[in-house]
Parts: sequence; C-alpha cells; structure tokens
Amino acid sequence: MRIKSCKKIGLLLGLMTAVFLIQAFPAQSAIDGLTGNTFTLTAKSGHISTGDGGSIFFWGLAGPSGTPQYPAPTLIVNQGETITINLTNQLAVPVSLVFPGQSGVLATGGVPGDLTNEASPSGGTVAYTFTATNPGTYTYHSGTNPDLQIEMGLVGVIIVRPYGYVPGDMMTYKAYDHMDSQYDREFLFFLSEMDPTFHQAVEFGQPVDTTTFKPVYWFINGRTAPDTMLEPNVAWLPSQPYNSMPSMHSQDKVLMRLVGGGRDSHPFHTHGNHVRVIARDGRLLSSGPGLGADLSRMEFTVTVAPGQTTDTIFRWTGEKMGWDIYGTTLPEFAHTCNGIPVEAVNPASAGFDSITNEYCPDHGKPFPVLLPSLQNLTFGGWYSGSPFLGAAGALPPGEGGLNPYAGFFFMWHSHNENEIVNNNIFPGGMLTMAVVQHSNVGIME
Repeated sequence: MRIKSCKKIGLLLGLMTAVFLIQAFPAQSAIDGLTGNTFTLTAKSGHISTGDGGSIFFWGLAGPSGTPQYPAPTLIVNQGETITINLTNQLAVPVSLVFPGQSGVLATGGVPGDLTNEASPSGGTVAYTFTATNPGTYTYHSGTNPDLQIEMGLVGVIIVRPYGYVPGDMMTYKAYDHMDSQYDREFLFFLSEMDPTFHQAVEFGQPVDTTTFKPVYWFINGRTAPDTMLEPNVAWLPSQPYNSMPSMHSQDKVLMRLVGGGRDSHPFHTHGNHVRVIARDGRLLSSGPGLGADLSRMEFTVTVAPGQTTDTIFRWTGEKMGWDIYGTTLPEFAHTCNGIPVEAVNPASAGFDSITNEYCPDHGKPFPVLLPSLQNLTFGGWYSGSPFLGAAGALPPGEGGLNPYAGFFFMWHSHNENEIVNNNIFPGGMLTMAVVQHSNVGIME
C-alpha cells in the first residue's frame, strides 16, 4: 500500500515506535571520515546488514581499519593540497577509481581501462593524484563497469574544506569561500539503493543483467532505518560505520551535504522547515564571482539526482509559531529580549534573544490547543510528555524513553514513500529523525 501523506506516515510511525530499539538519541554534529592528503584504500568483499535483519554481500573500500565500508570511507581534505589515493584490489575483477569534479587526475601504475588505470584482480595496485582545487562536496567511485560496481558498493564522498578552515574554530566553518555557506553543524546524507538479487548473483559467481534493476532497500549513509538512528561506529555494523541522526539547537545553521550515490533520484524531505539549496556538484549557486549563493532557493523537498551532490542549509528557529515553545522554562520575571523587558519589546522590530534563542514576541503566549487527557492520547517514543522544548511531563508506564532531554523531533525521509521500507516492510529504508535540543543541552561533536 502506498502511503499518500506525511501526516499518515507520522501517525503510523508513532504507532510503531516499538520497532525502534534505541536507548536514546545519539547526539552528533560532525561528519565522520578520514582526513589528510594521502589515503590507502583496499577493495574487498563483505556483508552489510539491513534494518529487517537481512545480510547483503557487497564490494567495499577499506581504510585503516581493514574492514570494507558501505559507502566507501569519506575523504575529508583541504583546498589546494595535493591528494593521493593508493588503491589495492583484493577482488577477483579489475577495479578503478574516478573523481568527478576533480581536474588533472594522474593515474600511476595498474593497467589501462576504459576511463582510467585499473588495479588488476587479486593484488593489483594503482595510485591516483590530483590537486583539490575547489571546495565543496564530491563523489568518487569505480570507473570499471560502474553500472555494476557502484551498485556493489564501490562509491564514496570527498569533502574539500575551503582555505582558512580550522577544525574546532566555528568562525571558519564554511562549505565554500563565502559567508552564504557558513554553518554551525554539518551532516552527510549519502542516499543510495540496492537490488539484493544483483549482490546474490555476484556472490555466487552468476551473471548479472543490470538492466533488470529493481531495488528493495534504500539507505542513508549505508544504513536503513531504524539503524540510521544508531550511534556511529556501533560494533555490530562494522561495515556501516556512519549514522545519520542530526542534532541541533534552535537557530543553528545546519549544512546538509546530500549525495546521490546510486542510479535513482531521491526526493529528500525535511520536516520542521524548508531548506535553502546553496550549491550543486561542488559549486555555489552564484551568478558571478564574489556574489555568494545569490541564486540559492528555498525548497520543500530536495531532489537528489544520481551522482549529484547538493549542499543545503537547514535552520529551525521557532519564529512566529504563535506560542511560547519554551513554556514555563523561561519564567516571565527572568526573561528579557536582548536586555529589554519582553513587555516593552516592539513586535514589529523584535527578534531573537541572544541567550535563550527564543523568538521574543512569542514569549509567554499559551499553547494554542488544550491537549486531551493521557488516556486519549497515542504516544510516540520521542514525545517527552510536554509540548515545550526542554520540558518533560507525565507519561503512561512504558511510553516514551527516546527523548531524555525533551527535544523536538522531526522525521527526515525520502518523499517517495515506497523508499521508506525494508524490502516492502514499513517503516524502514531512507528515513531518519532530526532533533532540536534546548540550548542548555550539549551536543557532542
């Protein structure tokens, strides 16, 4: 059955919270990956897990851990540096790597292939060198039989930091060389899909007709829901180390690096607010040098095309909600709007308090509806018992438990609702949750 509306999806998800067996939200505000300018990757086979308990044979690239990953390790490099990727092939077929968006790539060693030099089966090597000229979000993937080898898992992401980026110095956090790309937190959303019949055929040495492609699994960062919401690097998902559960504070600028990692387009939808699309394929949406992302636009749902990268800024503020999202956690006598008593603030010129992040004209406004009694409510695991940010309330025994710090949770997912399943079982697939935390709640980097 195809579910037609986000409202129905939210209702079903609330009713089926029991399938999400996580203890509490895994706070995250950074992108995991390998840093430096020289990387050694090894093509290997392995198995990945799906949220319905499945196990799928795949080909992946292993970094220092020696374990093949899906997707391949995210390579985080600096603009202007010379980058070298040393590839060793332990598969029984030739393998190569290509780097869309990078110019002047030099391949050393290996044997000539259709697109670049290849590493021969069972131990062949090849090295690729290029200068990371432009900042942005890029992919890298096999250039040998890509219709099959990308599907099998030989695909990953390269993030090029702009000049001046300093880890830990939030004043330097920009995706590109312009303040229009400034952010407070960043997250990777590598969107892909799989047809397990291809993988089974490869595992058992049978021929594969890639024109019969019919995926039944959809992934964010190599995991299907509910595994998308587990912490990164959990021991029982050794080949799927990256999670995708963003945490943020009100007013944070959240950079979403969206990547089309497969052969299908995926419309990705963020509940809670629209997103501003600022760049595609490693280039700002700009009409000229120095003009920033002046061609950026707000989108309700971002369609991520195969092989495409899209950078967006998501920001949740609570502005003009019409009620005080903090409830009684900011008592009237203790709250001012940037030093001015809230009762003296002119709503026409008011903004956000610099300490509490509250939208000042909404301070003290009551919740607009009367909530029914506990006996008449259906609770999801992410409801704190209160509609106010940072406030918890009474819940029936056995209800709740996934929202210990009383944040606001929003479902982020593919808007092709048939993609939020695991082999036709809902919920699952290309789906995760994002959480806005009270400003008093720390978010781990």
